[in-house]
Amino acid sequence: MTIQRLAFKMKIKPGTAAEYKKRHDEIWPELVGLLKGAGVSDYSIFFDEDTNTLFAVQKVEGEGGSQDLGTNPIIKKWWKYMADIMEVNDDYSPVSILLPEVFYME
Repeated sequence: MTIQRLAFKMKIKPGTAAEYKKRHDEIWPELVGLLKGAGVSDYSIFFDEDTNTLFAVQKVEGEGGSQDLGTNPIIKKWWKYMADIMEVNDDYSPVSILLPEVFYME
């Protein structure tokens, strides 16, 4: 099975960093289970407070990633829950830009 490292960026609305962190500190167990079941692991999100940009990195076993689970009801519920503090698309999914890897050191 292929393991890939994916990185992407998203944005939160100004003044919502503490709430974003709080919600992730209290992440739903069913969401964690869904992500792990989809092969997502080693998932981190970093925050650049100067630009309100989130930088996410995850390992994925297989071809998908967390951003490919948009038809799942748990993901849809999470997106809606987060929509008031993030830049989102019409379906409440976060505006997410996949970043190409240009360097890796093991």
